[in-house]
Amino acid sequence: MDDINLHYRFLNWRRRIREIREVRAVRYQERYKRMLKDGDTLSYQGNSDEVGCYVASRPLSKGNCYFEVTIMDTGVRGTIAVGLVPQYYKLDHQPGWLPHSIAYHADDGKLYNGNPVGQQFGPKCNRGDRIGCGIYADTFDAGLTTVFFTKNGKEVGSVVVPVAPDGLFPAIGMHSLGEEVRLDLQAEWGTEEEDSVMMVDSHEDEWGRLYDVQVSGTLLEYVGKGKSIMDVGLAQARQPLCTRSHYFEVEIVDPGEKCYIALGLARRDYPKNRHPGWSRGSVAYHADDGKIFHGSGVGDPFGPRCFEGDIMGCGIMFPRDYEDEVDDGEATDDRPKPGRVQNFLYLYDEDEEEEGDEVDQEQEGRKVMVFFTRNGKIIGKREVVVPAGGFYPTIGMLSSGEKVKVDLHPLSG
Repeated sequence: MDDINLHYRFLNWRRRIREIREVRAVRYQERYKRMLKDGDTLSYQGNSDEVGCYVASRPLSKGNCYFEVTIMDTGVRGTIAVGLVPQYYKLDHQPGWLPHSIAYHADDGKLYNGNPVGQQFGPKCNRGDRIGCGIYADTFDAGLTTVFFTKNGKEVGSVVVPVAPDGLFPAIGMHSLGEEVRLDLQAEWGTEEEDSVMMVDSHEDEWGRLYDVQVSGTLLEYVGKGKSIMDVGLAQARQPLCTRSHYFEVEIVDPGEKCYIALGLARRDYPKNRHPGWSRGSVAYHADDGKIFHGSGVGDPFGPRCFEGDIMGCGIMFPRDYEDEVDDGEATDDRPKPGRVQNFLYLYDEDEEEEGDEVDQEQEGRKVMVFFTRNGKIIGKREVVVPAGGFYPTIGMLSSGEKVKVDLHPLSG
């Protein structure tokens, strides 16, 4: 009899363990509606009249207290929300609209804290921006916690909220056609990274225009869709090349799927969805085919193809009497005089062409010699006309996974 009772107790124990496992499997299951999930990418699948919502499988905790979302496409309206919600949040509502939820909305920069009416909180967010959300773990045990939000690694603001019994789960909401984000539930952020954040911010200041390109220190990463020639990611420096800074370099860290990486010079108002070299007022060397593109979508054979680890460079051989333009009226009294800086790449090049017959040309529209390098060696030159305002270092990328490291001042120091 004891053996029979022991047998039944064993069977009952196994059944209870199986039930517990089933409950846990249901408990830790991600939920989403009107969204397509492909790996770490979420895209809206509704008709723009209904909200799509995603809720992660596990809540934030002391060991995992932060996550980030990169906006791949803002779609029609850019109605993307990032925040925290209870586990069984209604998936036909944006995060932040219902009680016990909170979210930062990209389209209007407002914070929604358990209310469909938001309050002004931070800047609006666009394609390529990273929105982060986290909790300060040191207040987690007190029944309240401080939820904070970030944009591109920089804190936007914070608010104290009660902690739901089942925790606070990462959530993303969307509400218009074409919206797409990339989710990183393992992202890290903290005050101990303040120094690196400051470094990133200082390098961001060097860029005047960024489209579908994410900056991290000297690293540029393509974050566009890469599905058509209109999905070009563009990074353009804030300052044009001049006699004091006439050369820059790019190292291919990751060629991505196709290595559609282009390095060159372009006018300040260059179209954001065109590779450098494709349109008027630009010239560029393309890594994937080794061709040079000069204001045309058709390139000419120019140099070797470039691969991971290669360093591509671009510079201008300015005539000795060339006078730099003053950009946006900035004062230049504290800058070195152009005549005191030698453009040694021009002075010591044996193939230098005489430009004496063009000395009297107007500064605007003057011809200069643009040169390109690969791993420190000049591979070719092209005579071009400088557009009004000057030539700005410009980098284009067009396929998933592409990353480059940029040095805008390799000859300084």
